[in-house]
Amino acid sequence: MPYYVPVLLNLAGRRCVVIGGGTVAERKATMLAEAGAVTVVVSPAITEGLLRLHHEREQVVWIEREYRQGDLAGAFLAFAATDRPEVNAAVTTEAEAEGIPLNDAGEGARGSMITPGVLRRGDLVVAVSTSGAGPTAARQLIREIDEHFGEDYEQYINYLSSARAFIKERITDPGKRKNLFRRLAETDILTLIREGSFRPWSEAAMIAWVEEQTEE
Repeated sequence: MPYYVPVLLNLAGRRCVVIGGGTVAERKATMLAEAGAVTVVVSPAITEGLLRLHHEREQVVWIEREYRQGDLAGAFLAFAATDRPEVNAAVTTEAEAEGIPLNDAGEGARGSMITPGVLRRGDLVVAVSTSGAGPTAARQLIREIDEHFGEDYEQYINYLSSARAFIKERITDPGKRKNLFRRLAETDILTLIREGSFRPWSEAAMIAWVEEQTEE
């Protein structure tokens, strides 16, 4: 089945519901919490990792009981992650009726979305999916990609992010912004980082660089 990809969602403050309390539910809830979502876990029992997450993060709520019709009310996203197919199917039915995007961890094709394997290097996010055909293969691909993207990429992406934010703040003309973004992309910062010779620019140096580029 073809899927629409990629999509990176801003979940800050949004209610996301995970039905289930096992290791799969823990993985889903952890990623939601890290994205800033108000994460609601519905399950009579949960893993130690989920319990720790619940205690450590105020926005992670544990409803200590079995799933009930209506538990998805107000959800932005939902995840059916129990070990009982009939429960996951009921959650899927509710999500479809309410128009809530849902991932069925037990049967991906039954839900309206699937979640890819993810590699993070600071602001760099690499997602790998086999369209539900082989989660194990996706994890193997992530491990292989991980070998090629070291900490140098994290430093590079973080610098680009701060530099672009600086340009957006200082330059209001769309044409000049576009030109500066192009010049920034043409600067071989990654090689300098790998050689150990790159030093993040100070604000004064960045201002000087912007002025030099806009005068040309």
